[in-house]
Amino acid sequence: MSALATWDILETSVIGYGKRLNQDSVRTDGTGAATDPVVLAVADGHGSASYPRSDIGARFAAELFAAKGREFGALVRTGRLPWLRDYARYELPEQLVRDWQARVWAHWGRQPGPEGADAPREEVLRLYGSTLVGAVLAPGLFVAWQLGDGDLTVVDPDGRVRLPLAPERAELGDETASLCLHEAWHLVRVHWEPLPEPARAPRLVALSTDGLSKSFASDAGFTEFASGLYERLASRGLPGIEDDVPRWLEAASRHSGDDTTLALAHRTEPGSDPREAWARAPEPARPWGPGADPEADADPGSGLSDPPSGLSDPPSGLSDPPSERPDPTGGTRNDDEETERP
Repeated sequence: MSALATWDILETSVIGYGKRLNQDSVRTDGTGAATDPVVLAVADGHGSASYPRSDIGARFAAELFAAKGREFGALVRTGRLPWLRDYARYELPEQLVRDWQARVWAHWGRQPGPEGADAPREEVLRLYGSTLVGAVLAPGLFVAWQLGDGDLTVVDPDGRVRLPLAPERAELGDETASLCLHEAWHLVRVHWEPLPEPARAPRLVALSTDGLSKSFASDAGFTEFASGLYERLASRGLPGIEDDVPRWLEAASRHSGDDTTLALAHRTEPGSDPREAWARAPEPARPWGPGADPEADADPGSGLSDPPSGLSDPPSGLSDPPSERPDPTGGTRNDDEETERP
């Protein structure tokens, strides 16, 4: 299973266009080896005046998943996959939600806001509201979890792009599931993917907050971006894109108006040197697809290119990506407006 042990990891987060506070958080770790699983996590605080501490909530969410993900990766070595599958689907989501809510409550106790230290618990949790997407890659197994909006994107060896945790039903308006909801673990979606054959393992696993996907006018535009990102990684390696990724996310933020965060793991061939691949590679297709400015894209120092045709015009007016369980009475709004916290 050594082919799964080599992954290049990248994390990037950019603040929303015209905002002063980034409500997203990201954590990455590991190489994919048996003793060092890859762990990826992105969290998106809801923003707006209703969630003044959601940047803290997002940080807590990403940090907690990083710790839980490493623990989960260690359990893979036991080989008890049937038990581990049930743990992934039921116990781990409940642990994440309970631990997040306990950490938020403890933080409020140390730093209460104007509502006072004795404010109702549910109201306090709401102030820190956040979504979460997390993934673990270990030899023989790939598992991911999602609560609320955001995207898990996977590219297979044949170049096919898939979204394993995409919701089946649209959500009403801009409601989204959140860690601050009562018994939120029931709303967590789980992707379980054993990897018995190294050759069939994913080549790219990417987690992103919804600031990226909603910058596109269509789902097809987002899928095209993921495909182009993989092509560029495959031909140039991580060194060939790591300076460009922040520029791409800044362009996305200009169109979504939202903080935009990406965490990815790219599988490399054992013994290969990405720097050599970069030096040999021809110029790949632009990830933004048709409509991008070729001259601006060819010169990273020229600044951001003109908005590509795959992106919607700002402000897009698009609602947040849908959730698997629409519940207009139990969801939270992910407004992502600029806020000041107490």
